Amino acid sequence: MLRAALVFAIAALPLAAEAQSYRCVGKDGKKYYGQSVPPQCVGLPIEQLNAQGLVIRKIDAQATADERAKKELEETDRKKRETASREEGRRDRALLATYTSENDVEASRLRAIATNQDAVKDIEARIAALRKQRAAAKAKEDINNAEIDLKAQESLLATKKKEADAINARYGDDKKRYVELTRKGK
Repeated sequence: MLRAALVFAIAALPLAAEAQSYRCVGKDGKKYYGQSVPPQCVGLPIEQLNAQGLVIRKIDAQATADERAKKELEETDRKKRETASREEGRRDRALLATYTSENDVEASRLRAIATNQDAVKDIEARIAALRKQRAAAKAKEDINNAEIDLKAQESLLATKKKEADAINARYGDDKKRYVELTRKGK
């Protein structure tokens, strides 16, 4: 008989490990527990517990659909703010790891601008060569091809010139943020 009870207890262990229960504090101030929501908990906040008795979910039974939607929206906003904060921290650490001084930021900006200006000069040289090629072309197909290439190069030139403004803005922001971070650290 004892052996049968022991076998039954061992067989029931996996079921007990997966069991969940519910808990609430009733209107009378007493705690109520149950495998399903206790009748004393209807209309009250309820906690769902795992097999170890740890809270895995809180259920606000009295909340209206609007209140639940508002709470979910607030939770979503909070998660977005946390994500943005982590991303800003990551960018700040990367900025501090990239530069050792304000002069490093400025030197990087100058290198990027020089690279951009070299690209602009190359494109301008290609445009000049394409204009000569178009002027010297006799076949209509060659003229059309030169026109297409010329428009593509002019578009690329405009993009590279805008890129110079973006480079200055980015390195200006980096320098400003670097100064803020290094001054804060002192």
